Amino acid sequence: MKSTKFSMSLIFGAALLVFASSCKKEEPSLGSPPSAADAAFTYMASAANANIIEFTANNASIQASWDLGNGQNATGTKATGTYPFAGTYTVKLTVQNSGGSAISTQEIVIAQDDPSLVSNPLYDLLTGGSTKTWAVDSVSAGHFGVGPVSTHPDFDGYYPKWYAATSTEKTGAGMYDDKYTFSLQGFGFDMVTNGDVYVNTEHAGVAPFDDTTSVIVGDFICNFPDQLGETWTITEGADTMLSVSGNSMIGYWAGSRDYRIVEIDTNKIVLGYYDAANADLFWYVTLVPEGYVSNPPPPSSKYDLPLDFEVIEPIFSTFGNSTADVIVNPDMTGANTSGKVLETIHGNETWSGILVDLNSKLDFSTNTNIKLKVWSPVTGDFRLKLEDQADPNSFVEVDVMVTTANSWVEITFDMTGTPTSFDRMVLFPGWGVANAVTFYIDDILQD
Repeated sequence: MKSTKFSMSLIFGAALLVFASSCKKEEPSLGSPPSAADAAFTYMASAANANIIEFTANNASIQASWDLGNGQNATGTKATGTYPFAGTYTVKLTVQNSGGSAISTQEIVIAQDDPSLVSNPLYDLLTGGSTKTWAVDSVSAGHFGVGPVSTHPDFDGYYPKWYAATSTEKTGAGMYDDKYTFSLQGFGFDMVTNGDVYVNTEHAGVAPFDDTTSVIVGDFICNFPDQLGETWTITEGADTMLSVSGNSMIGYWAGSRDYRIVEIDTNKIVLGYYDAANADLFWYVTLVPEGYVSNPPPPSSKYDLPLDFEVIEPIFSTFGNSTADVIVNPDMTGANTSGKVLETIHGNETWSGILVDLNSKLDFSTNTNIKLKVWSPVTGDFRLKLEDQADPNSFVEVDVMVTTANSWVEITFDMTGTPTSFDRMVLFPGWGVANAVTFYIDDILQD
């Protein structure tokens, strides 16, 4: 009996081994990596142009990607490279399969320039036809900001809807002194940082912007060297994109080096780009040519009351992102049928307004009122402030309630007892309003 039990144990154990062996999962075979022959390629000039080169990988059935040596990349076993300028270019082919990858390179020599290959209006605007340096437009309102992505319910166009920086608001953030040079030759791109760049909070501490030194004006500054010898690429389509290579970037780092060209002309580029850490955010930055002032202050001019805008069109200074323009009266009815009026679009600050300097100081010893006509889309306070041009800290303010909206009314500011020391008039239509609404003003006079 003992012998029988022993034999049965042996049989049972053998069965377990067979079962275990049959259930063992076989390791997948990765196959052989590509060979040097697989990575080889040939090239020849196209029939149309000696500066357009056609490349063909030896293995037509393998996955392939190309660095064409001119700032362009391509995928597939066939590729075409455009070389507008004479020089020697190193072309690299990378092939791969489940077993690995292989690389080969060859140098191609372009004998002479062919400028016709870069006769693209976008290239000319970006590079000035040769080399052009741009900088962030620190002066104009909205030069930097953020809005919703195009798929967000709040999206109604490409502009910084949710936040727009005021003039020079980001001074000290490391963005205004950065320079971006685009060259047509070799599609070269140089980023000069002057030592630091402006980095979004969500991306601070993440390579390559990991040397975060301080918190300032809402986000972070990162010590970062110049990025020279990089390249740029424009990809045209429904969304025309500008991309830069390496660790370079433009304006404000939010995790992307691909920028939608929202607007471009000789003196302005507006770029928009996704935030890699927040799928709902689309950032904006405006560039101007280095040294160009996009919004110069108006010439110094002084005027006398009354101001009726019919013959003389006085220049008003603006603040708080307001505007001021003389236009044709849009509502020639009721209390004002004159031909021209002053239009001011209220900025996004509660204290937004406009001002004008006067030739002489106002004397209220006899005529104690300032009157004006206003067309307001809302009811509420209209503030008049008088200042001394030599000392803006010396001032007087009077508020008057506009009780009728969407029609012309005349309002009166009682300045009885006001000293004769003021020669600057500051107007705050919609005092306390923080929305961009439009007001019209006319016939400012002393009575």
